Amino acid sequence: MRLVTYRSEVTAAARLGAIVEGAVVDIARLGAATGHPLPAGMLEFIDLGPQAVRFTGALLDEHRGKWPVGAAVPVDNVKLLAPIPRPRKNIFGIGLNYVEHVAESSRTLDTSKDLPKEPVIFSKPPTSVIGPGDAIEHNREITQQLDWEVELAVIMGTRAKGVSESDALKHVFGYSVLIDMSARDCRRAGQWIYSKGQDTYAPFGPCIVTADEIPDPHTLNLSLRVNGVTKQSSNTRYMLFKVPTLIADISRAMALEPGDIIATGTPEGVGAGRSPQEWLWPGDVVHAQVEGIGELRHPVVAV
Repeated sequence: MRLVTYRSEVTAAARLGAIVEGAVVDIARLGAATGHPLPAGMLEFIDLGPQAVRFTGALLDEHRGKWPVGAAVPVDNVKLLAPIPRPRKNIFGIGLNYVEHVAESSRTLDTSKDLPKEPVIFSKPPTSVIGPGDAIEHNREITQQLDWEVELAVIMGTRAKGVSESDALKHVFGYSVLIDMSARDCRRAGQWIYSKGQDTYAPFGPCIVTADEIPDPHTLNLSLRVNGVTKQSSNTRYMLFKVPTLIADISRAMALEPGDIIATGTPEGVGAGRSPQEWLWPGDVVHAQVEGIGELRHPVVAV
């Protein structure tokens, strides 16, 4: 399933939907019309566990093309929000997780040229999340070095604490696209949260594709363009630490819970690594895409 959080009108409440053949099918309304209570929010749906995914997928298949009145609307007629508009806790970010990105970062930033021996973990607060099409804020008083990073996002489905790599993917709910915006000149004594956690610095979406549709998350092309020019183009197979390793490593120390998000790192091609270096400015437009999931498009605006 391709699950979204959407708003049908500016003042309407955010609701859970599934994209099916160009329409957004409201999960709660479909459930109510067919005598099967289902939640209206993404986090509440994730909380129901894997059985909810299987049941809802079967329900959508059963009623495909003959939706109950009021249960479906063309996707062009709604506003898509971040799939989880307000995560329950910080996003787990992974730094330096593609070999070539390690090399380019060591040339221009204060990072080592040696490959990390274990995942480099930082966080982005819930307030950094924005949805498809929303503006990325550029505060000239804070940064002159606003940079881009396209990433595959992993959304947890069930609690994982001390799990093995062999069991890790069983805990995944699905996958999405995330842009890890970074103010390179806001790194403080090696700490990254002020650089990466500012408001609007986690564009996220446009949907969550459930894990049953992506059995191997390490075969996906991912790319990013600025003003139509490709800056990043790679494949998730080049991750240094694969998704099961990331889940196992984080869960050794911190319980991963339903709805938690892991941004799995970015490949080479960021602005800081280019010669000469390139930065984003108001008026620029950023496109990020992960194969099989979708594309994000965001303007950069001055604040």
